[in-house]
Amino acid sequence: MIEATNKMLKGAPWLLAHKSMLKINQPHKIALYDQDYVMWKDSRGNVQALPNICPHMGAMLSAGWCESTADGESKVVCPFHALKFDNRGCTVLPGNDKKTLPQMQPLELIIKDNFIWSYGDYKPQIPIPDILEKIADSYEFIGYTADTSVKTDLKSMLLNMHDYNHQNGTHRDLFEITEVRFKEFIDNGYHSEAFFNAPTVPKTFWEKLKQPKQFLLPEVIQAHLENYFPSIVIFYGDSVFGKIAQCHLFVPESLTKTRTYILLFAKTNNPLARLLKKQFLELSKIVVEQDADILNKIYPNAPQKIKLNNEVGMDWVTHHFNTWKELEI
Repeated sequence: MIEATNKMLKGAPWLLAHKSMLKINQPHKIALYDQDYVMWKDSRGNVQALPNICPHMGAMLSAGWCESTADGESKVVCPFHALKFDNRGCTVLPGNDKKTLPQMQPLELIIKDNFIWSYGDYKPQIPIPDILEKIADSYEFIGYTADTSVKTDLKSMLLNMHDYNHQNGTHRDLFEITEVRFKEFIDNGYHSEAFFNAPTVPKTFWEKLKQPKQFLLPEVIQAHLENYFPSIVIFYGDSVFGKIAQCHLFVPESLTKTRTYILLFAKTNNPLARLLKKQFLELSKIVVEQDADILNKIYPNAPQKIKLNNEVGMDWVTHHFNTWKELEI
């Protein structure tokens, strides 16, 4: 049985997608709070979301397609009987020109620039942070990567992301960190920051040539993490790109599944660095894959009998889970 602490934090804001993740007039399946939705973007850039189940015979609307209307908007079409649903969940039945009443409750979305947020139709308990808009104003958007559904609860996912000791275990082959020199943790309620340095095993040019992604990593990773409970962890660092802001996002799909993905931003005047965008996105994807792999190898609800140094970030996560008040819809 899932412990009470492994809840989905109803009333928190969740970043469901960046607009670049949606292709025009192509249905996209998402999940939030144990409910599947179909999301789509029309040619005018408007984004809509409906429950993914067709009210006729239960087909997945995300397996269908979209059709544009004369005004540039679009409807999502069921793949079973080609019923067309507008953004209110209305359709027109065959042989009848009259539009039906809404057959589904649209998911309420909050669009801020290119960021698509939702409270999952629950009463907001905390505000939407504006940090991503600030980053987008001063950094170049590189792209998104590692959109992954992990078979783990939200709390376990967040504990992993705030575990500053797991780098030389989970990511040992990638970073080869020799130690974590923790400097500071700043607790500002639902916002926090962590600072630490992590020296890596020195590599010769020829050793890096065998693993080209090593060229993207500094000899000492100077980490600045900015956290917005419960949905955002931002890694600020220096690389061949220049300055990067690697934004990790989290969405509770159900009690036992959590979606994560990365939005990558960078500041650089180096033309060569621009050629490495794909490689850096691939490196970010490997990090998520390794985290997902280890999370699938942890016994759920195992008691923690040992504490390591520098678990302050994990304690921060646990505190907010334990004090969060679940809301009724």
